[in-house]
Amino acid sequence: MKKVLVLVTALVAVVLSAKAEAEFAYEAGAEIVSSYIWRGQNNGALSFQPEVLLGFDAEDEKIQFRIGAWGNIGASDWKFKKDQNDGTEFTRFMPEVDVIGSFSFFGASVGFNHYYYCDGSNFFSWKGVNENILNENSSTTEVWAGYSFDALFGVGAYINWYTTVAGNDYNAPTADDILNGLLGRRAWSSYLEIGYDYTIESIGLTLGAQLGMSPWESPLYGNEKFAVTNIAVKIDKEFDLGACTLNLFALGSLNPDGMVTDKNDPGYNVFVNEVGYDKLYNQKLNGTIGLGIWF
Repeated sequence: MKKVLVLVTALVAVVLSAKAEAEFAYEAGAEIVSSYIWRGQNNGALSFQPEVLLGFDAEDEKIQFRIGAWGNIGASDWKFKKDQNDGTEFTRFMPEVDVIGSFSFFGASVGFNHYYYCDGSNFFSWKGVNENILNENSSTTEVWAGYSFDALFGVGAYINWYTTVAGNDYNAPTADDILNGLLGRRAWSSYLEIGYDYTIESIGLTLGAQLGMSPWESPLYGNEKFAVTNIAVKIDKEFDLGACTLNLFALGSLNPDGMVTDKNDPGYNVFVNEVGYDKLYNQKLNGTIGLGIWF
């Protein structure tokens, strides 16, 4: 992982030095949300989500490099629970820590996201079930690429493709897998998102819409074949306070694929599989309201 980060940083530095003089840039802030919604899935209740990104800008921000971290600490991450199998009482504290990085060049972007859940496993642990090791680590790593039409055309449309390349992302084993001693096959879970944001500059209001789909079977998105898994709308009101920016927002999300799935299936649409999962992970219609502050 360290070698990859060094290589990416070196390539970015070469591009920036060749194109224009780069300026240091940073993004720091946090949000408080009533529900943690991720790509149409409800992953928790009331949550605090801080983020810090460092990088460089060039060509009037048309060239950008960012690397940093994002976190989620939710009310549902700390609980006293009972094991469903033997009734043993236990506690769970499982905040999320993500390492994120991206490079944008005149609207075209590439990046990576490493999702880690504080479940006691190693931060970068990519051993999987195909190695006949029961994978208790819920961490995953994805790479992504996309294009924003705003940088060159001033249009708020964008398209992004995400693919999980490492970590806990395996489909249930087939009969042949079991015969060959395999406990599952990597799913390469992927997500295509098409979105549009329209900003009314005079009043600092942004209206957004997203369409998300999973192109093939995925344990992360809960579908067995191609499926539209997220139709979302968002409204965001920005307040410029000089030293910082305040955002009030609301988001609503519908999972069309979930509407036709057995509502009694506890394994569907569960982002983090765990003993004693909560019903909130199994919702098909999700929403959240939030407050953010950015410096």
